[in-house]
Amino acid sequence: MQWLQKIRQLPYLSLSYLFLIVIIALFAEWIAPGNPNLQNLREAQMPPSAGHLLGTDHLGRDVLSRIIFGARISLVVGVAAVAVAAVVGVFLGVTSVMVPRWLGDAIMRLTDIFLALPAVLIALAVAATVGPSLINVILIIGLVYWAQFARLVRGEALSVRERDYVLAARVIGSPVLRIIRRHILPNVLNTIIVMITLQLASAILLESILSFLGIGIPQPTASWGNMVADGRPYIAFSWWIVTLPGVAIMLTVFSVNLCGDWLRDRLDPKLRTTQF
Repeated sequence: MQWLQKIRQLPYLSLSYLFLIVIIALFAEWIAPGNPNLQNLREAQMPPSAGHLLGTDHLGRDVLSRIIFGARISLVVGVAAVAVAAVVGVFLGVTSVMVPRWLGDAIMRLTDIFLALPAVLIALAVAATVGPSLINVILIIGLVYWAQFARLVRGEALSVRERDYVLAARVIGSPVLRIIRRHILPNVLNTIIVMITLQLASAILLESILSFLGIGIPQPTASWGNMVADGRPYIAFSWWIVTLPGVAIMLTVFSVNLCGDWLRDRLDPKLRTTQF
């Protein structure tokens, strides 16, 4: 498995791919060959050709244009949802070690409840209740993943809280917010960064699942999950409608996970090797 370790330690291809996806998402209007929602039934289910590099779907919409605009949706939802989860989770995780023990235990029991339930099940139940929309998907995914941040940050913060300089700050009467800002947060920042990177892949994948099931990004907005759902009935004779957005999801999630693993190894002194 040495080849796998080398891939993890040299994520240049993954970083290049993610940089390309970000550029495509930012400049989708100029990069896409056409309107992603423009229908032309005369050209429905056309295979890849010079006129449509990745073919068309069952409504004659250009698949390449929809994949390009779908990249924007995936990145916006992923980044925004993870930001919501990180803010809520870090706040509750750090707070739970600086408040009275009964309140900290109550926060952790709530965290345990969320961790015990399957993430997809929670997301499906809430999404089916509130209905599909971009904002709802962001908030739902943030609701699903905040508990992972809270649990991990609490473990790190408990260790930092017992260090001499934190104990000294508490003895001289430093305010709790100052201790958190000056001593605890800087020492758990590396963990937060790695967690954000790893959860970004999960958020992108969960958005695709919700959109595929029809309770995520509403139609006709171009998203990778919607594209896979639209092409499912035609997979037997129009494989590109399903396969190409599926490949985009796979490559993006795989690249984010590789970068997250590499970043974890770089930021954790116990996992560093001389091969970097």
